[in-house]
Amino acid sequence: MNIPTPHIEAKKGDFAKTVLMPGDPLRARFVAEHYLEDAVLVNSVRQMSGYTGTYKGKRVSVMASGMGMPSMGIYSYELFNGYDVENIIRIGTAGALREDLHLRDLVFGIGACTNSNFAAQYQLPGSFAPTASFPLLRKAVEAAEKREGMVGNLLSSDTFYSDSNLDVNWRKMGVLAVEMEAAALYMNAARTGKQALAICTISDSIVTGEATNSAEREKSFHDMMELALEIAPE
Repeated sequence: MNIPTPHIEAKKGDFAKTVLMPGDPLRARFVAEHYLEDAVLVNSVRQMSGYTGTYKGKRVSVMASGMGMPSMGIYSYELFNGYDVENIIRIGTAGALREDLHLRDLVFGIGACTNSNFAAQYQLPGSFAPTASFPLLRKAVEAAEKREGMVGNLLSSDTFYSDSNLDVNWRKMGVLAVEMEAAALYMNAARTGKQALAICTISDSIVTGEATNSAEREKSFHDMMELALEIAPE
């Protein structure tokens, strides 16, 4: 893949081997400004801010993915294939599908169920099961021992506003929470032989109706940010 890519203006070597990917460009900037030393802006195309700096001496990048699987699909593909990125850790938000998941709890997506047709491009003779990379998942769970969280399946949904309420059916199958990007990330990682993990913070509850506001989602989910930075491979 030629670089710069259609959506990233960075030069070869501008990205670290590990990239943290929130959906929100403002969360990417928050991570860069509050956690990274000597952070440099390496991408600003379409306001999808990307930065590279160091965290406790190791080189790490953070870049927004935008909302939804098409957007995550574009940026993770270009990072994996154009910029030699080896690991992408999604640091996003999710809506709880269980009563025992509360605001600000962490969810580690061992797998990502989806209502998307993203996998159709691979022309497989069946259904593909998008899963996290076990080395990253194991490191995250071990590092999160003292934090509130669960490991299990996410639902990556193509729809935020839906005419049908199918959440109860996913909940019956043990799905923990719903978000919009992990399945595309996991499939791109599988196709390129790279590593990926989605660590999500519960921002609202489909069950109880509790919710955080946009400012809290941008700036207050420190456990997720710090955990991802701690486990980021060099």
